[in-house]
Amino acid sequence: MNRDRTDLTDFVRSTVIPGGPIVVLESTVIAQGLPWPDNLETANRMEQAVRHAGADPATIGVLDGVARVGLGIPEIERLARPITAPPGIVPRNAIEPAQGPIRKANRRDLAAILARRGSAATTVSATIWLARRAGIDPCVMATGGLGGVHRGAGTTFDVSTDLDELAQASGSVVICSGFKSILDLPATLEVLETRGILLVGYRTGELPAFTSIGSGLSIEHRVDDPTEAAEMIRWHRRLETPGAVVLVQPVPEAVAIDRDEMESALDDALREAANLGVVGKGITPFLLDRIRQATSGKSLRANMALLVENARLAGEIAVKLADR
Repeated sequence: MNRDRTDLTDFVRSTVIPGGPIVVLESTVIAQGLPWPDNLETANRMEQAVRHAGADPATIGVLDGVARVGLGIPEIERLARPITAPPGIVPRNAIEPAQGPIRKANRRDLAAILARRGSAATTVSATIWLARRAGIDPCVMATGGLGGVHRGAGTTFDVSTDLDELAQASGSVVICSGFKSILDLPATLEVLETRGILLVGYRTGELPAFTSIGSGLSIEHRVDDPTEAAEMIRWHRRLETPGAVVLVQPVPEAVAIDRDEMESALDDALREAANLGVVGKGITPFLLDRIRQATSGKSLRANMALLVENARLAGEIAVKLADR
């Protein structure tokens, strides 16, 4: 990918040069992870949380064959809004939706989408890759739940490219609420260790399970405030080890879902996915939608809340890292 096909908005360019604090945000959560119009509300709240912490947000996506690092409000609306938005809930002054579908782009998909001048929301792997190519390297990123080893991967070999990118994103840090609960969490932890990705709990010694507070799986390392987190990240960068840091923060307790309830909803969703033959990139949004229905919207509210909290924490840590 040539750098002339990577568009930096003025605020990102002006922040990158002096080394100011930036938080990178993915866009699949906007286009595929949350329903309309909750996706637009959450994207805006995440950016506001980063700014409130004193950092600049840089939401990343691909529009009309240009990889954009630091989307503006109209561009975020374009990713968020369905091609045909339901009547009566179109935001005032909203621009036209994207021409054609907004695809879900992993790192491997970027060249094909750019060559066809297409539009896509970027996953964690594509977002980190584009941020680093644009000069935000190492980067601080916030998201909800990371990808990992899918259940049944011994047969399907379904392992997220997030893990590959994290294994080579030296010095970068991703603040999240663990890994999506649809995954094989013990297997994902084993792959993290094998690939040299440092996993650290934020005020917890237990791996969060996305929209549930805990998974029952312990994690070895812990920090309890942004200053302590930043110091640990600085040491990680000094050592120049290849992998990124994954800092996991539990979902806010007020909106957390009971783990047994989540597992029951997930089991039903997995059976339906198998019956319908849903695989590949489509499996995650399918399962999350079915879980949202089964939990009467509780999983959606939890997902929205943890995304904003992770963006806030990422902003605080980015500010600490920039304060030398």
